[in-house]
Amino acid sequence: MKKKFAFGAALLAGFAGIGVSFSLAETPRTLADYQADPAAMIEAYAHVEVASISDAVEQTLHQKRYMSHRMQAIFPTKFAGFAVTVKMEKHEGGTSADSTGMLAAIDTAKPGSVYVMTVEDGADIAGMGGLMGTAMFARGFKGAVIDGGVRDLSQLKRIGFPVYALGPVPSTSVGHYRFAGSNIAIVCDGVTVNPGDVIAADQDGVVVVPRARAAEILVAAEKLDNTEHSTLPFIEKFRSIQEAVAQFGRI
Repeated sequence: MKKKFAFGAALLAGFAGIGVSFSLAETPRTLADYQADPAAMIEAYAHVEVASISDAVEQTLHQKRYMSHRMQAIFPTKFAGFAVTVKMEKHEGGTSADSTGMLAAIDTAKPGSVYVMTVEDGADIAGMGGLMGTAMFARGFKGAVIDGGVRDLSQLKRIGFPVYALGPVPSTSVGHYRFAGSNIAIVCDGVTVNPGDVIAADQDGVVVVPRARAAEILVAAEKLDNTEHSTLPFIEKFRSIQEAVAQFGRI
């Protein structure tokens, strides 16, 4: 056993000598770490399951801040980013100039943003399509969430730009809607979204995390995630969900 250990130590030392480094698992980041580093916080949100984030929001804020089953992804996806909000309201007989503001919101947003739009009674109106999605993709957006329809799915899938919406429709908003504001508080599929809130999405749906509590909720969500991921092999080994819940306290 000592010989094997000595050989292993020598092997690691040899790798180190040629510039190959080894490290133990990273120490979990703290609340203060995430508060000081928003980019690291968003990166971490992108690796936590949305179900865990939703549970952490409910346990911490005593609120339900997830969007309904109506909000569907155009393909399986997972992303997280800070919200850029846009509101469109009904207005018949207008021109494309009435939509200028929703385009400006794309061109002025920072990379890593999530475009969150509400289209008044817009389930059968495409709030965005291939042109807007391509612009968001080019500018480094993480995704879009549209309380309305979406079109040009073939282009959006071709470039791999993720969109959640109420469904695919071929219609246009031009001539029927006008821009009513950006980076303002909006209600998207029943959930209040403020500019800068964290939007996290995966195959379970979309959740909105208030920016002021985002670091705190992330730490709680990571703990829930770790507990669930520890519970799964226990269930597989002992074949009892009751024993697993008693052991880990997570369901």
